[in-house]
Amino acid sequence: MLTLADRVAYQRAIEEVYWRHRIWPKERPDPKPSLDQVMPPAQSEKKVEDYLHNSQALEDYWQKPISVEQLQAEMERMAQHTKQPEVLRELFAALGNDPFVIAECLARPALSERLVTNFYAHDQRFHGELRQRAEADLRVHRSASQMKQTGGKYSEIELVRSDSAQDEENRAAEAGLKMNSREWDETMQKLERQFDNSALLGRDRGARRTNSDAPVKDAWVRIKTGVLSPLQEDEGRYYATAIVKKTKDRLKLAKVEWRKEPLESWRTRAENQMPKVMAAASAYYTLPTISDGTTGCTDDTWIATAGPPDGREYHTAVWTGSEIIVWGGSTYYPFGIFNTGGRYNPGTDNWVGTSTTNAPTARAYHTAVWSGSEMIVWGGYFFDGSDHYLNTGGRYNPGMDSWTFISIVNAPVGRSIHRAVWTGSEIIIWGGLNNTDYFNTGGRYNPGTDSWTATSTINAPGGRYRHTAVWTGSEMIVWGGILFSNTFTNTGGRYCAQSQAPMAQSAFSRKTHGAAGTFDVPLPLTGNVGVECRSGGATNDYQMIINFATTVTVGSASVTSGTASVTSFSVSGSQVTVNLTGVTNVQRITVTLFNVNDGTHMGNVPVSMGVLVGDVNGNAVVNASDVSLTKSQVGQAVSGSNFREDVNANGLINSGDIALVKSKVGTALP
Repeated sequence: MLTLADRVAYQRAIEEVYWRHRIWPKERPDPKPSLDQVMPPAQSEKKVEDYLHNSQALEDYWQKPISVEQLQAEMERMAQHTKQPEVLRELFAALGNDPFVIAECLARPALSERLVTNFYAHDQRFHGELRQRAEADLRVHRSASQMKQTGGKYSEIELVRSDSAQDEENRAAEAGLKMNSREWDETMQKLERQFDNSALLGRDRGARRTNSDAPVKDAWVRIKTGVLSPLQEDEGRYYATAIVKKTKDRLKLAKVEWRKEPLESWRTRAENQMPKVMAAASAYYTLPTISDGTTGCTDDTWIATAGPPDGREYHTAVWTGSEIIVWGGSTYYPFGIFNTGGRYNPGTDNWVGTSTTNAPTARAYHTAVWSGSEMIVWGGYFFDGSDHYLNTGGRYNPGMDSWTFISIVNAPVGRSIHRAVWTGSEIIIWGGLNNTDYFNTGGRYNPGTDSWTATSTINAPGGRYRHTAVWTGSEMIVWGGILFSNTFTNTGGRYCAQSQAPMAQSAFSRKTHGAAGTFDVPLPLTGNVGVECRSGGATNDYQMIINFATTVTVGSASVTSGTASVTSFSVSGSQVTVNLTGVTNVQRITVTLFNVNDGTHMGNVPVSMGVLVGDVNGNAVVNASDVSLTKSQVGQAVSGSNFREDVNANGLINSGDIALVKSKVGTALP
């Protein structure tokens, strides 16, 4: 029997596998955080509740409860078609290699999501009223000239046939969507079929010549202007189209569409009416054998992947380490622009749609980068009868399946066909075009502060698009592209982008000396390191205090040089406290605060400290002078002027301190 708590625990185990494989970009200097730091446990429970609600919906709304046979088949499909058998083995192992648990906690989520998505897309119980409304609209408004008067969303696009290689690269550089002759011919045939009412009404196939038999060159001739097509349907909408105008190599197409209610919003409403499935009775399953054969990775071979996102081009894709995320893009016929996407998991050979809640505006020709925990999308273009160049974007968290808006304050001018690189803490946007300019400008977006800073234009390369850009670790290198003169260029430039971190004002090593109080060893931020001369006790524990000018937040803290580890850190206003353990003697250590953010700047702040027990005079060597200083303070009360002589930090200066210093004579900082 599986309880809800069992399912949540197994879901967390699955997430741990995916997080281990999640790429932490090499450009990021901060250590990869734990899963708990990026995904709260409540999110695992939500994912469990989501797939249980999907399972319940299949039974309640479609009378198709998921059977044991279906779950067995889904496990076998994963095992046979996995593109990452080693990852699937890890997932099976995380679930104890128990076929019942694998069926319920790995196969059921994938299968229930896929079935609900497919059933919902064309179910007239949910979309029938919208269809009737669209049909009524079209009965009243029968001509292309009346399309704008319907209740649907109206848009136009102009298709332009051009076989120029440069024009092919310049599809978004001017109004109209350019296509080569092959694309043009395919589109004309599709249009002819759509406007062929006799075919749609089911005229006897043997009594007429099919469109595929008709010469392609005649399709353009037979397409009439001003005629409204019958109502069409796809997974996300009902729509009708009309040819507004056509010339030899240009065709203006109008569309009116009625969008279906997204599955997400319907499911949210439906969940409030469905009971939770809390437990599952045991059933007999067979653990499938995971294939290492042709479904694995064989050099220089292809394996097909099918997916739920609608076909598209000019989209973006990023690899997270455990899945590919595809988003945005467009189609030229039936023309559309997308703010949808999908996540493909090669381990389970399964697609899941990306959320559209708070997703950016639909677009193509945008950019996307992977930051380690989020896909950051920015810019792009869409055409609805006029050009729209976007300066908006969003950050998508695949673990949470959620979007966060990106600030447009100080963002670069809207553009498309630009380039973007990820530096480890910022995304840099540069170049691109709109309908009037080819840009040599850009911006640096910091997701930690949700803020933009313009890139310098001094000595910047000439404005361009279709160029390339890479990040070296300290510079973005740009090369090539197309200039405003519509000529290809072999020029480029190197842009230095060093993140500016908030400046620490002071740092100390702090210890409590029994009843005598707390005393700090200053740690200079420049020049020679401050030397901590006091013992760390049985477990070699120390505490660093770092002060800033204003309130800060800190992403993480880690020992980046030396032998020690951070047990915890805390932030109180402008002060950061870092607790260390395992700090060995006779070394220099560096503690780095990562992603320190003061609201204006964000970056990493390193603080160094020398550790040399017994070096009471702080000269980086323990010798007779240190022994003499300690002897001179024996019996004295510990104070701000002599606390260094209380080497064992117990609040008393006595023979124990002398013995400790003597035992360290001859040691020195490296």
